[in-house]
Amino acid sequence: MEDGPPGSVSRPPSVRPRGSNRDHRIDAMRGAALLMMFVDHIPQNLLNRLTMRNVGFADAAEIFVLLAGYASWLAYGRGFARNGVRDTLIRIARRCGKLYVAQTLMLLVSVFTIREWRRFSPVPVDFLEPELAHGVSDLWRVLLLDALPANLNILPLYMVLLGAFPLIYLLIRANRFLALGLSAGLWLLINVDPTVNFPNWLDPDGWYFDPLAWQFLFVLGASAAIEAGRHGGDLPSYRWLKIAAALYLTFSLVEAFPWAQWGLPKLRPFALPSPDKSTLAPLRLLDVMAIFYLVQSSSVARALSHSRLGQALALAGRHSLEIFTAGTVLDLFGRLVFTTFGAGWPLQIVVNGVGLGLLFLVAQFYERRRVRQRAAASSGGPAVEA
Repeated sequence: MEDGPPGSVSRPPSVRPRGSNRDHRIDAMRGAALLMMFVDHIPQNLLNRLTMRNVGFADAAEIFVLLAGYASWLAYGRGFARNGVRDTLIRIARRCGKLYVAQTLMLLVSVFTIREWRRFSPVPVDFLEPELAHGVSDLWRVLLLDALPANLNILPLYMVLLGAFPLIYLLIRANRFLALGLSAGLWLLINVDPTVNFPNWLDPDGWYFDPLAWQFLFVLGASAAIEAGRHGGDLPSYRWLKIAAALYLTFSLVEAFPWAQWGLPKLRPFALPSPDKSTLAPLRLLDVMAIFYLVQSSSVARALSHSRLGQALALAGRHSLEIFTAGTVLDLFGRLVFTTFGAGWPLQIVVNGVGLGLLFLVAQFYERRRVRQRAAASSGGPAVEA
């Protein structure tokens, strides 16, 4: 798995449609989460009315982090025993380096693009923090992760969690339930006292995704990978647990659905405030775990991952870092286009059609390159660079 994109789980030599026994659910879920992130991060995008954040408490970010923990165990947790400590630590460091390069690239593109766009059209202040919008003297803070812009804050979370993975691995190997207990205790502490956070020069409240809280979802993902590995890739199927998960998601849907936005009467029984995302509030955590359990314990979901749509999503999920980076840049241009020229139906179609189309082209490009590299490696020849 070392030469593949960060976060990839299933690695077939080519995209296998129907007939394969390989489980593509993880990659398909990750692909769906990445596409929803692209849609959600453009506020004027009408498609974001259809993403999971409108049908429950959680959104694509929770799926992304949970699957990062799952994939990290498959790629590195098993790697410690198979490839040795030194090799696995090098692979983790290399992957963190790729994440940092992607973060830096997105930052530089964002700063340059917004400043150039302002030469021709006004850009709202919330597109970039004022400290970055009017000078580069504080850019070093962002490069050192001392300052996280509001729209570039999930990859730093991933870097921290992945950097902590060797410690998480040791705790899980010592006692998985003790590791889960310690992780849950830390998460609970942050929910009781949200002021415990990493410092963020751009925000006195700290990191938007508090790593001390979100680490619990990452650890749960790693633990789920262990459990699924003992049952042929599926989580154990319990009828009572599926019913409980389905009932909770129904409650989550009724409470979180934007009834007024669709011109419908409000059906919320409690009208709960939106659960805090920074601390990964319990309602959000339960939401994402219920979704994950229903998918990973379902033979129907496994079959659907082999459909044309499932394979397309899995293709995007296998190249998660590239898709996320490209999607973040396209988000910026989509927001700028809507802000400057309006968000009418013609531009809605263009922005979404071009954006999603380009993301799938990026996925296809990296998939072809991966297939050529693996073919060259298996034949003993030099790797072919695309």
